Amino acid sequence: MRRDLAECLYPTALGPRASARARALASCDPEPIIAVLEPLVTDARRLRLCAVVAARLEAVTLVLDAPHDPHNGAAVVRSADAFGLARVHVLERKERFAAARAVSRGAERWVEIVPWARADELAGALAASGHRLVATHPDGELEVRDLAALGRVALVLGNEHAGIGDDLRGACGASVRVPMRGFVESLNLSVTAAVLLSHATAGRVGDLAPHERRRLSARFLVTSVGRSDAILAERGIALDAGPAAEGADPASGAAAPHLAAEGGGGLDGRDETP
Repeated sequence: MRRDLAECLYPTALGPRASARARALASCDPEPIIAVLEPLVTDARRLRLCAVVAARLEAVTLVLDAPHDPHNGAAVVRSADAFGLARVHVLERKERFAAARAVSRGAERWVEIVPWARADELAGALAASGHRLVATHPDGELEVRDLAALGRVALVLGNEHAGIGDDLRGACGASVRVPMRGFVESLNLSVTAAVLLSHATAGRVGDLAPHERRRLSARFLVTSVGRSDAILAERGIALDAGPAAEGADPASGAAAPHLAAEGGGGLDGRDETP
């Protein structure tokens, strides 16, 4: 049974409005959104957003195979943001991906979390984008120091109890190990993710295409500016596509507040509360 479910977010299942907003931000011209919202943030905030967008990585991504513990899930997403990943892929086999609010500290707002129902579709999409799937394994042929030299890599981490499913492991072209000097044979899931990302992202610079950077800038501004939906709607840009509030927890129906323009928003390591 999962712990602290009342304090969880469900980033991959925020309801029809959230997915519609994501589609709108992906398909809309980002320039009008940026033009309207960018003047509403401070210069310091704008520079910080620009720096984070410029450092975002497409070449390195994570794949979580049916993670169960919301604390682990939240910590992994937080590490993904800290190391500059643009997105994390989650294979949801039996339950929705859950992230503990107190641990994530809003990181799910800055990292795109992509849900998948089938391992073959996930693997196929990553193969099509040129990512090499690398599984974590105690006896992996690769060491963590080898990851930085790989081109486009998707690091696959398994469920806390069952590990990586055979269907997903079969799609992996290599495996990586974290060297151990003690008696234990493995690390906690979230610790493993942080160690791998530290090595895999070392020396890499932001690699998003220019149009993807602008799209991400628009998304970050929408997230950062309070009442961004209403402000954009006044200018004829509609992102609101349904009654459910963005950030709502499907278990409680409660809505997460937008970040204030002055807020840290997780970009400086502080709490997310506006």
